[in-house]
Amino acid sequence: MTVQNQPTTFSFQAEIKQLLRLMVHSLYSNREIFLRELISNASDANDKLRFEALAAPDLLADQPELAIQISLDPAAGTLTVSDSGIGMSADEIVAQLGTIAHSGTAEFLGKLTGESRHDAELIGQFGVGFYSVFIVADQVEVSSRRAGLGAAEGVRWVSDGEGEYTVEKIDKPDRGTQVTLTLKDDAREFLDPLTLEHLIHKYSDHIAFPVRLRKPGDGESGAEAVNQGKALWTRPRAEIGDEEYLEFYRHTAHDFAAPLTWSHNRVEGKREYTSLLYVPSAAPFDLWNREAPKGVKLYVQRVFISDQATQFLPLYLRFVRGIVDASDLSLNVSRELLQQDPNVAAIKSALTKRVLEMLDRLAQDEPGKYATFWKEFGAVLKEGIAEDPGNRDKIAGLLRFNSTRSDGLAQDRSLKDYVDSAPADQDQIYFLIGESPTAARGSPHLEALRDRGTEVLLLSDRIDEWLMQYLREFAGKKLKDVSRDAPESPAEGEIAAAGTEPKERKQLLKRIKRVLRDSIDEVRISRRLKESPACLVFKEEEIGFQMRELLKAAGHDAPASVPSLELNDAHPLVTRLAAETQEPKFELLARLLFDQALLLEGQPLEDPAAFVRRVNTLLAEPDPAAQGAA
Repeated sequence: MTVQNQPTTFSFQAEIKQLLRLMVHSLYSNREIFLRELISNASDANDKLRFEALAAPDLLADQPELAIQISLDPAAGTLTVSDSGIGMSADEIVAQLGTIAHSGTAEFLGKLTGESRHDAELIGQFGVGFYSVFIVADQVEVSSRRAGLGAAEGVRWVSDGEGEYTVEKIDKPDRGTQVTLTLKDDAREFLDPLTLEHLIHKYSDHIAFPVRLRKPGDGESGAEAVNQGKALWTRPRAEIGDEEYLEFYRHTAHDFAAPLTWSHNRVEGKREYTSLLYVPSAAPFDLWNREAPKGVKLYVQRVFISDQATQFLPLYLRFVRGIVDASDLSLNVSRELLQQDPNVAAIKSALTKRVLEMLDRLAQDEPGKYATFWKEFGAVLKEGIAEDPGNRDKIAGLLRFNSTRSDGLAQDRSLKDYVDSAPADQDQIYFLIGESPTAARGSPHLEALRDRGTEVLLLSDRIDEWLMQYLREFAGKKLKDVSRDAPESPAEGEIAAAGTEPKERKQLLKRIKRVLRDSIDEVRISRRLKESPACLVFKEEEIGFQMRELLKAAGHDAPASVPSLELNDAHPLVTRLAAETQEPKFELLARLLFDQALLLEGQPLEDPAAFVRRVNTLLAEPDPAAQGAA
């Protein structure tokens, strides 16, 4: 993009226009957060320059100090926040202030309702704090020059937040970014020095750079640092209050909602590092995008290294936010070498255990908060069962399930709950995977177990079949999929008592197999059915419907697997089928029975039109009882 020496007008991306229209209403009651967001962005810019200067010290030569300054001009009605950080080029200022690159943008905007508190939390999750300036400003001017560029390479961005902005080249003597707000008439309170000092202490005391407030009448050297200017994580835990931890989280995660829990820990000895880790209360919109920004902030001896250090936690814990500050990592290694550094591997192992312990404490001490965590991040945590065999038992203890003993569709049962309440002689943990929680709860596979009072865990997440291939046992008990092959066929005496005679039964099974030979592996009488006429069953080693869809969505070919059809020999429909002597009618009924079983598994029919024709044929038949009465 070419930026001219005179203002050139651009339009905001459509998503930003929609966001700006909603933001003023949604965040108006908490509009002071604009200052927190501007100071946080300035701090990030300083951090990034300090990191780049490790390899290019000349970047700091003309302005060695990294600081943040807030200036007031009551006469003009302006408030300015300046930093001496990395700055932005013309292309970067358009990319960062004119578009939203987040994945999940459409989903995010669709969830905005106009209800203030709800929308404020969503906006925080989406991380678009800069635009909060338009809550208090009629006009915003951003002047910036990227470190390493000449004075003539400065750029100015101006907008009133109504849908357009202008960009032009300017001469800017100093690197860094300066944001000037022309405040609205009802926002003049933010020109009061005492108000600003209070807000800086409230939101930005932990910022590791001096935040100076230049009041009207101050000389060039008159601005004093208002904040403590000491990185929060370097202070003893006993000196830090909950509100400070919460504000640091908002600074680090750009999230307006409070986290569920956090852990601040310093390790000394062979490897020295400090970690401050948080578990958010809501999932970001790009949680399932593996290419999205993730990971903790990395510092080495309080020098910022990376915003997205993915080497220190496994991918299944990608929802964790916070910082790691290590003392003995080289500052000059590449990202690839960091991944091979034994110190990094040791820190990753320790931090993983710490997060799992945080979650375990949350589950034990605050089950209500853990239920929130599970709703937001449970499906991601499940990935750890496959990806982290060394911690599989710990992760398994954190899993939560819907169950035949749950209250409705609540996911409130742990594997420990199941084992503790099961009969002493029950050596298996039973589970069922369904297309949805409701479908699983109504599955015919549960009928015999329900009659016996046996608990079954009900799973329906898209990754559950994949998950259960790795979770084979817990507390010495094997996990058993109740939709798979039964251990044995019913005895001949049971079959005779249930419905058809053995000879009739064999003939029935042969006839059905002949009709459905292209769709099923075999036909057999079922032990598991009590109310339903039929169900589909896979062999233990075969993949089921859910896993097949997961592989297909990932672009993989699924290996062939064909279900068997199990029949309830005592059901009136099966009895009628056995008594049917006309082959066309028998074939119609057999195919309907198979279609029913397929629908109960939540699967689409291969030929819905043929299914409808079969149903219509049956419905159009004359009623024998009515004919007899006539």
